[in-house]
Amino acid sequence: MLTMAIQKKGRLSTSSIELLEHCGIHLKKTGHDKLKTSAVNFPLEVLFLRDDDIPRCVEDGIADIGIVGDNVVFETASDIEKVMPLGFGKCRMSIAVPKHVEYKDITSLEGKRIATSYDHILQNYLDKNNVNAGIHKISGSVEIAPGINMSEAIFDIVSTGSTLISNGLKEVEIILESEASIYSNNSLDKDKKDLIDKLCFRIRSVNTAKDYKYILLNVPNNKLDLVCNILPGMKSPTIMPLGKEGWSSVHSVINEDIFWDVIEQLKDAGAESLLVTDIEKMIL
Repeated sequence: MLTMAIQKKGRLSTSSIELLEHCGIHLKKTGHDKLKTSAVNFPLEVLFLRDDDIPRCVEDGIADIGIVGDNVVFETASDIEKVMPLGFGKCRMSIAVPKHVEYKDITSLEGKRIATSYDHILQNYLDKNNVNAGIHKISGSVEIAPGINMSEAIFDIVSTGSTLISNGLKEVEIILESEASIYSNNSLDKDKKDLIDKLCFRIRSVNTAKDYKYILLNVPNNKLDLVCNILPGMKSPTIMPLGKEGWSSVHSVINEDIFWDVIEQLKDAGAESLLVTDIEKMIL
């Protein structure tokens, strides 16, 4: 049995549970305040914890693995191993100052007060850059600190930047890029490592599929070579004859980043009746 810790509530909780469901791992229903459950079809027990408790629980062996933001692991300085990034919960950790303040570089913060909930990461960054600034640690609502004369700058999580703008702040220094990742205890036995490998295999197949679309299109046979040269398929497209003489059905997979450019080229090359579908899982 593998024990996983995930966030009880917050921005990573729902995404973590949805990821397990997409991987075909179904959790038993729990009450609102229940802190533990298990999967019905995979040897997995799930603990619901505060996000800043997850790294320590993994380090101490209470949980074998945990889904937690990289920023939380760095802040707690936990001795745990990163297994794989998950592609959600992306954010950055940045220093921001009032928008009217002139900011040159990190040395502009010399002697200033900086409000944050992440004093460990901030202190390491200041030390690395030989900047002596005062750190005022607070929990939550960090962005209001300059407005109430608590500090001259803040260091906090930034997703879209809209909260900074609404509080009259501007982002001036990105210190860390973060996302949700799986972390594991450093002393797991082979059986548990094998279970982690099986779980990661499922996760990779789900996450890879998100980046691709499956397309079907009808093509005149005299245009097949042109269309096949346009298609950036995983290997080569599948071609099947249609009931209508002189036509074929072409099936392929396209990366979402280039999807619309490729579709336009295919139409210009003579492709018709294009059908596009999502891919649930992709095994490479």
